[in-house]
Amino acid sequence: MEERRTPRVLGELIDDRAEKLGDKIFLRFKDQKFSYEEIRRYSNRCANAFKNLGIKKGDKVSIMLPNCPEFLYIWFGLAKCGAVEVPVNTSYKGEFLRHIVDQSDSRIFVVAHEFLDRLKLIEDALKKLERVVVLGDIQKQETAEFKIPMMSFKEFFNNSEESVDVKVLPSDPINIIYTSGTTGLSKGALGPHKFYIVCAEKMLEYREGGKEDIFYTFMPLYHFNAQVLTTITTLIAEAQMVLAERFSASRFWDDVRHYVATQFNYLGGVIPILAKQPPKPNDLDNPVRIALGGGCPAAVMEEVEKRFGIKCLEGFGMTEIGIPIHVRVNDRRPGSCGKPMDIYEIKLFDDQDNEVPVGEVGEIVFRPREPYIMMLEYYNMPEKTLEAFRNLWFHTGDLAKKDADGYFYFVDRKKDALRRRGENISSFEVERAINSHPSVLESAAVAVPSEVGEDEVKICVVLKPGATLTPEELIKYCNDRMPYFAVPRFVEFMESLPKTPTDRVEKYKLKQAGITANTWDREKAGVQVTR
Repeated sequence: MEERRTPRVLGELIDDRAEKLGDKIFLRFKDQKFSYEEIRRYSNRCANAFKNLGIKKGDKVSIMLPNCPEFLYIWFGLAKCGAVEVPVNTSYKGEFLRHIVDQSDSRIFVVAHEFLDRLKLIEDALKKLERVVVLGDIQKQETAEFKIPMMSFKEFFNNSEESVDVKVLPSDPINIIYTSGTTGLSKGALGPHKFYIVCAEKMLEYREGGKEDIFYTFMPLYHFNAQVLTTITTLIAEAQMVLAERFSASRFWDDVRHYVATQFNYLGGVIPILAKQPPKPNDLDNPVRIALGGGCPAAVMEEVEKRFGIKCLEGFGMTEIGIPIHVRVNDRRPGSCGKPMDIYEIKLFDDQDNEVPVGEVGEIVFRPREPYIMMLEYYNMPEKTLEAFRNLWFHTGDLAKKDADGYFYFVDRKKDALRRRGENISSFEVERAINSHPSVLESAAVAVPSEVGEDEVKICVVLKPGATLTPEELIKYCNDRMPYFAVPRFVEFMESLPKTPTDRVEKYKLKQAGITANTWDREKAGVQVTR
């Protein structure tokens, strides 16, 4: 299957595009512009810098940087010398940070100056780390405080722009991305070059992208989404990408207009949050054609599409397997995440790994139809790898159902599914109903222990600015819109929900908090629901 038009190795893809496109703009960041040729030269500098520091093919290098052009040079440079990039969530500190840098066997850590204090706290536990490269102004007294040798990015970057002579294969690993799991230690998904490039290429086809597109992302570069669905997608499309520092609901559309962006990616609550921004007369006056993402309720999606004149394309995916189920621009069904791509095999299994009938809920299981188009393994976690691949299927831990025409409908994370009084409850559906209340910005439903066994439902709610709502009013609203057994017993209003920087709610934190002093109890308040 190697006849596809694009190189299956990232370094070769960068060089191919630079030779073909030269001075065409590849990247825009704030008021800066970088051509394809500049990106090639700067990535070569980094490749030579790593080589001069003793980094060999297969070695691991951690990167902890905010969204910035240097992140791309470093990542691309590592790809060119066959090393393995380990992007680190910039929210991590303490044990979370130590686990990733140490468990990945990273020899070098490239870190922004603003995160140095976090590194200092765990330095003694990082026995495998040989050197730290710091992006930002670093003083001599700071380097003296660290036991691990340090150098500035400026010094690191002062290197040859010639290509390095390293043979990298499509099957060679490109990076380890740690999954933001809700329980246990993060697992590092070791992905090969071909996986990332094929995933981007297939998604480019599904989103009908091309040379004239401008792909905008506010997603962090340490995430699969920004790396594959914007950066590599842009390279394949021979197009232009815009890198924002972060998501801002109030500035989003002005930013998009400024850069004339035609496509953007989203996750989590981004689309509902945009929907709840105050209407403006120029809402329809924007250049966006396609928004690519997941997790948006169908009713909200329809509202946003009409209001802003865009098409939202949703699918199902995860770091380990890419995005094997997706809708097409002209093949969408309300609430569906689409059909499986032709290069993957997808089924729905029960707890005994038997396929469930059409219309019934089962766990999404996955197999690729060609080699090296999913992760290779969970790095240094053979037991977790075998557990996920039991019975020769990769088990996603996500629940869905399928209709007679082969369209899939996401139901819930398996571990987020609730069971109360013998009834299974989808936290996704509870949240969708509550988020439809005009005063609610967003919510998260979690299980808390019941006095009678199984679960009780607790809903954590963030109100829109200036909005007011009582627990009694919310329960009445729920009672009118969901089955009696799904109506939350507990309600807690919060200023914000704990989230990862990719906008996923960290439900494990809400579960750990459980019933707090600020939690309202429907049964204690004597509020009844009707069956």
